[in-house]
Amino acid sequence: MKIAPLFASIDISASGMSAQRRKLNAIASNIANVETTRTENGQPYQRKIVVTKEAKESLPFSDVLAVRDDRLVTTNPLHINTVLDPVNNTDPASGVASEQTVQKKNPYRLVYDPDHPDADASGYVRYPNINIVVEMVDMITASRAYEANAMAIESAKTMAKKALEI
Repeated sequence: MKIAPLFASIDISASGMSAQRRKLNAIASNIANVETTRTENGQPYQRKIVVTKEAKESLPFSDVLAVRDDRLVTTNPLHINTVLDPVNNTDPASGVASEQTVQKKNPYRLVYDPDHPDADASGYVRYPNINIVVEMVDMITASRAYEANAMAIESAKTMAKKALEI
């Protein structure tokens, strides 16, 4: 019997932790550059956001279970039902994949400051349109999600230890 499926929940939580870490890095970059009026391309800093999507397994769990030689024998067909996603009719257990950081195209915040070196002819400076309150809320949300994934890994480890004691 292979033990890799026992650690599927740990893999899913680890992918979630990785996604939240990327979000926290993007948020930290946004906060650090809230007043950056000129980047290497000469434009003000653009807000970064991390886009994540669900990783889909190539086969649903029920199909993988059906082809396994060491599958469980059920005496009642109602036992070991696979819980399917009611919307897509697929196995809901999967991780996070294809995270990418994109730069959000927001209009710049114009501030009148004729003494600033990046001021235009009419005296306005273009600042990044980053709201610190939004960034803080996003940071707290990502931090809590990271903690939740860490707790899920701890629970999975505890269950695996208890299973080995049997």
